[in-house]
Amino acid sequence: MLKSLLTSSVALVTLAGAANAADKKLVISVYGFAQDEFKQIVYDPFEAICGCDLVVETGNSVERLAKLEARKDDPEIDMAVMSTHDALAAARKGITQPIDVSRLTNYGKLYDIAKDPLGDHLGVGYTFYATSIAYRADKVKIESWADLFQDGLKGRVAFPNVTTNQGPPALYMLGLAMGDDAASLAAPINEVAEHKDDVVTFYERSSQVAQLMQQEEILAAPIGRFSWGPYSKMDMDMAWATPKEGQTGGMNVMILTKGAKNEDLAYQFMDFWLSTDIQTKLAEALVDSPANSEVVVADDIAENLTYGAETVKSLKLLPPDVILDNREAWLSEWNAKVGQ
Repeated sequence: MLKSLLTSSVALVTLAGAANAADKKLVISVYGFAQDEFKQIVYDPFEAICGCDLVVETGNSVERLAKLEARKDDPEIDMAVMSTHDALAAARKGITQPIDVSRLTNYGKLYDIAKDPLGDHLGVGYTFYATSIAYRADKVKIESWADLFQDGLKGRVAFPNVTTNQGPPALYMLGLAMGDDAASLAAPINEVAEHKDDVVTFYERSSQVAQLMQQEEILAAPIGRFSWGPYSKMDMDMAWATPKEGQTGGMNVMILTKGAKNEDLAYQFMDFWLSTDIQTKLAEALVDSPANSEVVVADDIAENLTYGAETVKSLKLLPPDVILDNREAWLSEWNAKVGQ
């Protein structure tokens, strides 16, 4: 009987341990792209380290933000990643809480622009991308954002729609080239309107632009660096512009939900993702450009990323509050002047 009791006790302890491990669960909300790579590089290795279950929810920004808002009083999701302006929108809705960066051992390794992009430590940048102009160097010369509307590009240029992530930043840089940095973007929208008949398409998806370039229907277009890969493989003299006004782009950040049920695991996961090792592997897989300044990659990898201190220094990112507070007015102005 004693032996039977001891055996039962061991079984109960084992079951309790298993139950505790099962109770350790982190729920995250992320973009839907490159999930196979994220699973291999980030999710599975983290589960092995934390001894927990990682539940991954995916979707577009609108869907994920709506779900976070619907459950803000009883959050299911512990941490999420999204653009800076969507993260600021979440903060304004009372969905998130400030991040205690002292709990992130890799925080000091980040480029300065990624450390507190929203203010009040409401988000930590984990990746960013440059936006500049891809062009045929054997056909045209691009030294300024204003060169998009040179005579040699009439009927041979594409421009991002204002509703895309590339649209407002490209307009902002065009405004800088015109000597106007107003948040209204009125001057650059007027400039685009004046040249709208010279634009082949106001694109919605980056894949559209690559196809038009391959077919030689266009010679130049503003694009995000994350989509540069196909251009570099074209049998053409393709170049990435470094305009005198600089480059623009965007950033994605990690956020922590207010009342997160698994806050300790969320911090552990964020720190893991920001580590030099994980950021390097993601960069080498061409998944994300690294926000960790210690990441070193080969030249052939770097040319497909937003990479290096000098590149990061050249980025002129639209502040998230400017995007959030003005995007409806931008759309109204665009529809009135440019139309579709």
